[in-house]
Amino acid sequence: MTKLRMLTACVALCGLAGLHGGAAAATFILPPEGTDLVGVPSWMHARHEDTLMDVARDYSVGYVELKRANPAVDTWLPGEGTRVLLPTRYVLPPGPRTGIVINLPEYRLYYFPKPKPGERAKVITYPISIGKMDWNSPIGTHRVVSKHKNPTWYPTENIRRDHAARGSVLPRAVPPGPDNPLGAYALRLNLTTYLIHGTNNPDGVGMRVTSGCIRLFPEHIEHLFPLVDVGTPVHIMSEPIKVGWAADTLFVEVHPPLEEESESQLRMRFTTLLRDAAQLHGVEIDWPRADAIFAAALGVPTEVPLRRITVAGH
Repeated sequence: MTKLRMLTACVALCGLAGLHGGAAAATFILPPEGTDLVGVPSWMHARHEDTLMDVARDYSVGYVELKRANPAVDTWLPGEGTRVLLPTRYVLPPGPRTGIVINLPEYRLYYFPKPKPGERAKVITYPISIGKMDWNSPIGTHRVVSKHKNPTWYPTENIRRDHAARGSVLPRAVPPGPDNPLGAYALRLNLTTYLIHGTNNPDGVGMRVTSGCIRLFPEHIEHLFPLVDVGTPVHIMSEPIKVGWAADTLFVEVHPPLEEESESQLRMRFTTLLRDAAQLHGVEIDWPRADAIFAAALGVPTEVPLRRITVAGH
C-alpha cells in the first residue's frame, strides 16, 4: 500500500458523511429530493515517484475515471508537484436509490443501504472493473442470491477456452488463496456465473478487464460484503450521461460510451437530457458551451451554462 497524502477539498454542496484518503470508501448523506450531487471536487499534488495508478488506489478512485479527468497528465510520470484532479464528486445515477446500482460507463458502484431508525439515508460508492469487449457485464435488474467468504472460483467453459487459446490452462476449480482472482469475498447474482467480488490483481480495478463480473479493490469488497444482505437488488445500467441539479445549478457528467454505443446516439441522449432538464426549470441551455462539455467527456460533474427565459414585457 502506497503512502497516504493530504486531500484538499472544496466545500460540499450536500452533506458529506465521509470521504477519506487511502482505502476508505466514499460515504455520503443522501441529499434531499431535487438535489442529485454528492461529494466535493478535490485535488492532490503528485510526488516524483507517483503514477496515476498509485493515486487511484490511494484515493479510492478507478484508473480510467482518473485518467479521463486528467487527460493532459502522464500516466506513468505525472511529475513532482503536478496538480491532479480527483473525480470525487458525482451526479447520482438515475432511478430508485435502493440496493446496489452499477453504472458501467462510469466504472462505479453505488450502494444505498436501508437506513436504521433515526439514521439519515446514505450512499456508499466504489470504483469497479467491468466486463471487457465480448464479455459484457449484464444490464438489467438482478439480486444477490448468496455470499461467499474465501470463495472457490469455478471458471466457465468459455473462460477456460479463452485461457487455453492464450496458452494458459485453467483447472475446473481454483481454491481460495493468492492465485484466486475472486479475492477473499464474493457476492453471487441470480445469473449464477456473475459475481461482485474482490481481486488478487488490484491494479486492474477501474478498467474494462473482467469476464463480465464486477471487481472491487480488496479493501472495498471487505467493506461492502457485510453490509449487503442476500436478496439485495442489483441494478446494472449503461448511462454515459448523467444530469442533475444542485440548488438552481444544472450539472452534467459525460463519460465516453462503451464501444457498442455510437457518438451520434450519445449526442442525441445528451441533447435530450439537457433540454428536458432545462424545460422543467424554465431555463435555456447555452448550447455552444454545453457542446464543449460533451466533447471533453471528462467524466466529472460540470456546470451547464444556462440563460433564464425572459417573457416579453417583463
